[in-house]
Amino acid sequence: MSKKKHGMRRIAGYLVNHKLINWMPDKPYLQIFYYAEFGKFIDFKNPQTFNEKLNWLKLHYRKPELITLVDKYEVKNYIASKIGEQYVIPTLGVWDKFEDIDFDELPNQFVLKCTHDSGGLVVCKDKSQLDLKKAKEKIEKSLANNYYLWTREWSYKGVKPRIIAEKYMEDQESRELRDYKFFCFNGEPKLMFVATERGVKNTKFDFYDMQFNHMNIVQHYPNSVSTIKKPEHFEKMIKLAKKLSEGFPHVRVDFYEANGQVYFGEMTFYHFGAIVPFETKEWDKKIGDWLVLPEKIS
Repeated sequence: MSKKKHGMRRIAGYLVNHKLINWMPDKPYLQIFYYAEFGKFIDFKNPQTFNEKLNWLKLHYRKPELITLVDKYEVKNYIASKIGEQYVIPTLGVWDKFEDIDFDELPNQFVLKCTHDSGGLVVCKDKSQLDLKKAKEKIEKSLANNYYLWTREWSYKGVKPRIIAEKYMEDQESRELRDYKFFCFNGEPKLMFVATERGVKNTKFDFYDMQFNHMNIVQHYPNSVSTIKKPEHFEKMIKLAKKLSEGFPHVRVDFYEANGQVYFGEMTFYHFGAIVPFETKEWDKKIGDWLVLPEKIS
């Protein structure tokens, strides 16, 4: 990479990270953000890669129901009606403000999260050890976060920021809650990855095909050095992912498996915000070939 290009990428990254271009319309903002991460601009007229096409969808595929599907509270009713309530992690409460939470009414273990963002998570394994001050700071920071502004995922503009508490989940065998994420295209799961060792600094992502063969794909996080066991209900997850992804050009459907039961995680329409490169670059194009762009819905 030339010094000039490297310098331009650093400037672009600085503008994004310091929120100096939040005032920009979506398209030029996305071009600057994309350049900071990929060292090139998006070809919106003829997108080829997975990340390019996801950014095209941000601008041109604005189906109103996506607002419900990215809302971590409202999506639960949709999932229950589509595949069954048994796949929905129980909700313990929903509030507009942290001060409204009655912790005496919550069980000893629970999870707090916000309905409109990603990463604002408080996991409580023992209520007597919960640092309420830190929990309040984290949740209120998430509540105030305008998630749309960061990666211009338009659907989050319509989600009301709220706090929900969910049942704490952990698989007794693995001692964690593994995430199984399926990349689906017009109702067909094509690829998935398993997220392990989350909640610690050494998170691992391992990609698999629909026969659970390990794929040589790396994105942001390294592969695990240990062999990952095929989930007991892998085929059931594929079946459920097919049903939930029907009618969408692309959506990533996430599941958990805990103690012999499958649970819905979330539906993600712009994997990693469409701004994280693949270290195995050829896969950006290969996955992009699976994504057939629809007619524009503005």
